[in-house]
Amino acid sequence: MAILKLYGSARTTSTRRVATVPFELVEVDIRNGEHKTPAYLERQPFGLIPYIVRLYYIHCGCAICRYIAAKYPGCRLVPTGLQENALFEQAASVELTSFDHGRMGDSCEGVRVPRLRLGLKTDQAVVDQEIATLDKKLAAYDVILGKRKYLAGDELTLADLFHLPDVMTRRRNVARWYSELISRPSWRTFEYGVKTTLEH
Repeated sequence: MAILKLYGSARTTSTRRVATVPFELVEVDIRNGEHKTPAYLERQPFGLIPYIVRLYYIHCGCAICRYIAAKYPGCRLVPTGLQENALFEQAASVELTSFDHGRMGDSCEGVRVPRLRLGLKTDQAVVDQEIATLDKKLAAYDVILGKRKYLAGDELTLADLFHLPDVMTRRRNVARWYSELISRPSWRTFEYGVKTTLEH
């Protein structure tokens, strides 16, 4: 039986980010603007995807991931030690403010392929500018990942997994780290779109 109902679009990176536990996918027709209808906005006031339904609506991909990690602490994706948790929160904050595909601009490298799959156009000049900005950020990540295996230390955390929708293979240490992340079975399962799962 599915743990949760995930309202999202099968091919979007934000939905894929959450799709690591058993769930029932409720497809949202974003091409025809279903995510902007009054009924949808009642549950997700920002008109974004995905969201899940519990006793209340959780409608931020990272918040959904944190909810799942808290509900199933055995996954150990959010450190509890004081220093370890501080490093995790630091890495999660950097991802949110500097790498999250929604903040990088609609034409950035991380969302270009999904946009093309949806039949949307990108402006190559904007893509090139975003890649130049991304390269500067990746230079800092390359230094961090040259000193430790993952962003918050030597153990995988949600902060690492939050980066899965992004495309980051332009620096040696970053490429090593990112290649490991995208090789994880929970990510590879949804390489060609999210489908309902009924078992772990």
